[in-house]
Amino acid sequence: MHFARPSSPRIEPRADLLDKIRDRMKNQPVNAVNVSATLAKNKPINRAFGPFAQAVLFEGGLSRRIVELAVLRMGWNCQAIYEFGQHTLFGRDAGLTDEEIYFVTRPINQHAWTAEEATVLQAVDELYADDCIGDVTWAKAASYFNEAELLHLVMAAGCYRVVSGVLNSCGVQLDEGVPGWPTPPMGA
Repeated sequence: MHFARPSSPRIEPRADLLDKIRDRMKNQPVNAVNVSATLAKNKPINRAFGPFAQAVLFEGGLSRRIVELAVLRMGWNCQAIYEFGQHTLFGRDAGLTDEEIYFVTRPINQHAWTAEEATVLQAVDELYADDCIGDVTWAKAASYFNEAELLHLVMAAGCYRVVSGVLNSCGVQLDEGVPGWPTPPMGA
Protein backbone atom coordinates (compact mmCIF):
# COMPACT_ATOMS: atom_id res chain seq x y z
CA MET A 1 0.00 0.00 0.00
CA HIS A 2 1.23 3.50 -0.82
CA PHE A 3 -0.28 6.75 0.45
CA ALA A 4 -0.79 9.53 -2.07
CA ARG A 5 2.33 11.64 -2.47
CA PRO A 6 2.03 15.37 -1.72
CA SER A 7 1.64 17.49 -4.85
CA SER A 8 3.33 20.47 -3.21
CA PRO A 9 6.03 20.87 -0.55
CA ARG A 10 5.03 20.19 3.04
CA ILE A 11 8.37 21.69 4.04
CA GLU A 12 9.33 24.55 1.76
CA PRO A 13 12.97 24.64 0.60
CA ARG A 14 14.98 27.50 2.08
CA ALA A 15 14.47 30.26 -0.48
CA ASP A 16 17.63 32.05 0.63
CA LEU A 17 19.74 29.05 -0.48
CA LEU A 18 18.17 28.14 -3.82
CA ASP A 19 20.45 30.28 -6.01
CA LYS A 20 23.61 29.34 -4.07
CA ILE A 21 22.84 25.65 -4.36
CA ARG A 22 21.93 26.00 -8.03
CA ASP A 23 25.29 27.67 -8.74
CA ARG A 24 27.18 25.00 -6.78
CA MET A 25 25.54 22.21 -8.80
CA LYS A 26 26.07 23.73 -12.25
CA ASN A 27 28.71 21.22 -13.36
CA GLN A 28 27.27 18.12 -11.70
CA PRO A 29 25.22 15.38 -13.38
CA VAL A 30 22.25 16.13 -11.09
CA ASN A 31 20.17 19.10 -10.10
CA ALA A 32 19.30 18.44 -6.44
CA VAL A 33 18.45 22.00 -5.47
CA ASN A 34 15.10 21.33 -3.80
CA VAL A 35 16.29 18.48 -1.59
CA SER A 36 19.42 20.37 -0.55
CA ALA A 37 17.43 23.50 0.34
CA THR A 38 14.83 21.41 2.18
CA LEU A 39 17.35 19.44 4.26
CA ALA A 40 19.05 22.74 5.12
CA LYS A 41 16.04 23.45 7.37
CA ASN A 42 17.68 21.14 9.93
CA LYS A 43 21.41 21.86 10.07
CA PRO A 44 22.50 18.97 12.36
CA ILE A 45 20.64 16.36 10.29
CA ASN A 46 21.88 17.86 7.03
CA ARG A 47 25.47 18.03 8.30
CA ALA A 48 25.37 14.40 9.48
CA PHE A 49 23.52 12.93 6.52
CA GLY A 50 25.48 14.55 3.68
CA PRO A 51 28.79 12.74 4.29
CA PHE A 52 26.98 9.43 4.87
CA ALA A 53 25.07 9.69 1.58
CA GLN A 54 28.26 10.66 -0.28
CA ALA A 55 30.09 7.64 1.17
CA VAL A 56 27.23 5.35 0.19
CA LEU A 57 27.17 6.70 -3.36
CA PHE A 58 30.86 7.00 -4.10
CA GLU A 59 33.10 5.28 -1.56
CA GLY A 60 31.75 1.93 -0.38
CA GLY A 61 33.51 -0.40 -2.81
CA LEU A 62 30.68 -1.42 -5.15
CA SER A 63 30.72 -0.16 -8.72
CA ARG A 64 28.72 2.99 -9.39
CA ARG A 65 26.50 0.96 -11.72
CA ILE A 66 25.57 -1.54 -9.00
CA VAL A 67 24.94 1.24 -6.46
CA GLU A 68 22.67 3.07 -8.90
CA LEU A 69 20.71 -0.10 -9.71
CA ALA A 70 20.11 -0.55 -5.97
CA VAL A 71 19.15 3.08 -5.40
CA LEU A 72 16.84 3.23 -8.42
CA ARG A 73 15.12 -0.01 -7.43
CA MET A 74 14.54 1.23 -3.89
CA GLY A 75 13.28 4.58 -5.22
CA TRP A 76 10.84 2.71 -7.45
CA ASN A 77 9.72 0.37 -4.67
CA CYS A 78 9.09 3.39 -2.41
CA GLN A 79 7.38 5.29 -5.25
CA ALA A 80 9.75 8.22 -4.65
CA ILE A 81 9.65 10.10 -7.94
CA TYR A 82 12.17 12.71 -6.78
CA GLU A 83 14.65 9.99 -5.80
CA PHE A 84 14.08 8.08 -9.01
CA GLY A 85 14.48 11.19 -11.15
CA GLN A 86 17.73 12.28 -9.50
CA HIS A 87 19.16 8.78 -9.73
CA THR A 88 18.11 8.46 -13.34
CA LEU A 89 20.68 11.22 -13.91
CA PHE A 90 23.24 9.56 -11.61
CA GLY A 91 22.51 6.20 -13.26
CA ARG A 92 23.11 7.56 -16.74
CA ASP A 93 26.36 9.05 -15.47
CA ALA A 94 27.29 5.59 -14.13
CA GLY A 95 26.64 3.98 -17.51
CA LEU A 96 23.05 2.77 -17.21
CA THR A 97 20.97 3.09 -20.36
CA ASP A 98 17.47 4.54 -20.41
CA GLU A 99 16.21 1.06 -21.28
CA GLU A 100 17.89 -0.42 -18.19
CA ILE A 101 16.53 2.40 -16.04
CA TYR A 102 13.04 1.63 -17.33
CA PHE A 103 13.45 -2.09 -16.59
CA VAL A 104 14.48 -1.33 -13.00
CA THR A 105 10.74 -0.61 -12.58
CA ARG A 106 9.63 -3.97 -13.95
CA PRO A 107 9.78 -7.53 -12.60
CA ILE A 108 13.36 -8.78 -12.71
CA ASN A 109 12.64 -11.51 -15.28
CA GLN A 110 11.45 -8.97 -17.86
CA HIS A 111 15.00 -7.87 -18.70
CA ALA A 112 18.24 -9.67 -19.50
CA TRP A 113 20.07 -8.59 -16.35
CA THR A 114 23.35 -10.28 -15.54
CA ALA A 115 23.06 -12.77 -12.68
CA GLU A 116 24.89 -10.29 -10.44
CA GLU A 117 22.52 -7.42 -11.35
CA ALA A 118 19.44 -9.60 -10.90
CA THR A 119 20.71 -10.60 -7.47
CA VAL A 120 21.18 -6.93 -6.50
CA LEU A 121 17.62 -6.11 -7.58
CA GLN A 122 16.27 -9.14 -5.69
CA ALA A 123 18.21 -8.16 -2.57
CA VAL A 124 16.74 -4.65 -2.70
CA ASP A 125 13.24 -6.08 -3.18
CA GLU A 126 13.69 -8.32 -0.13
CA LEU A 127 15.01 -5.46 2.00
CA TYR A 128 12.04 -3.34 0.94
CA ALA A 129 9.52 -6.12 1.65
CA ASP A 130 10.92 -7.49 4.91
CA ASP A 131 13.96 -5.46 6.01
CA CYS A 132 16.11 -8.55 5.58
CA ILE A 133 17.78 -10.26 2.64
CA GLY A 134 16.79 -13.93 2.63
CA ASP A 135 19.33 -16.76 2.85
CA VAL A 136 19.14 -17.77 -0.82
CA THR A 137 19.61 -14.23 -2.12
CA TRP A 138 22.31 -13.53 0.46
CA ALA A 139 24.25 -16.61 -0.68
CA LYS A 140 23.98 -15.50 -4.31
CA ALA A 141 25.10 -11.97 -3.41
CA ALA A 142 28.01 -13.38 -1.38
CA SER A 143 29.18 -15.23 -4.49
CA TYR A 144 29.60 -11.87 -6.27
CA PHE A 145 30.58 -9.50 -3.47
CA ASN A 146 32.95 -9.58 -0.51
CA GLU A 147 31.76 -8.72 2.99
CA ALA A 148 32.59 -5.02 2.68
CA GLU A 149 30.64 -4.84 -0.58
CA LEU A 150 27.69 -6.70 0.95
CA LEU A 151 27.60 -4.08 3.71
CA HIS A 152 27.73 -1.39 1.04
CA LEU A 153 24.80 -2.95 -0.81
CA VAL A 154 22.65 -3.14 2.32
CA MET A 155 23.58 0.42 3.34
CA ALA A 156 22.91 1.81 -0.14
CA ALA A 157 19.44 0.27 -0.25
CA GLY A 158 18.70 1.24 3.35
CA CYS A 159 20.03 4.78 3.03
CA TYR A 160 17.91 5.46 -0.01
CA ARG A 161 14.86 3.92 1.60
CA VAL A 162 15.24 6.57 4.31
CA VAL A 163 15.84 9.26 1.69
CA SER A 164 12.78 8.14 -0.26
CA GLY A 165 10.63 8.38 2.87
CA VAL A 166 11.92 11.87 3.63
CA LEU A 167 11.36 13.06 0.07
CA ASN A 168 7.89 11.57 -0.16
CA SER A 169 6.78 12.80 3.27
CA CYS A 170 8.20 16.32 2.89
CA GLY A 171 6.77 16.69 -0.61
CA VAL A 172 10.09 17.61 -2.21
CA GLN A 173 9.28 18.54 -5.80
CA LEU A 174 11.26 17.63 -8.91
CA ASP A 175 13.91 20.16 -9.88
CA GLU A 176 14.02 21.74 -13.33
CA GLY A 177 15.32 19.31 -15.94
CA VAL A 178 15.06 16.24 -13.70
CA PRO A 179 13.05 13.40 -15.24
CA GLY A 180 10.20 11.68 -13.47
CA TRP A 181 9.20 8.08 -14.07
CA PRO A 182 10.72 6.43 -17.14
CA THR A 183 8.78 5.68 -20.29
CA PRO A 184 8.85 2.27 -21.92
CA PRO A 185 11.46 1.89 -24.65
CA MET A 186 10.29 1.13 -28.18
CA GLY A 187 8.94 -2.40 -28.35
CA ALA A 188 8.72 -2.93 -24.60
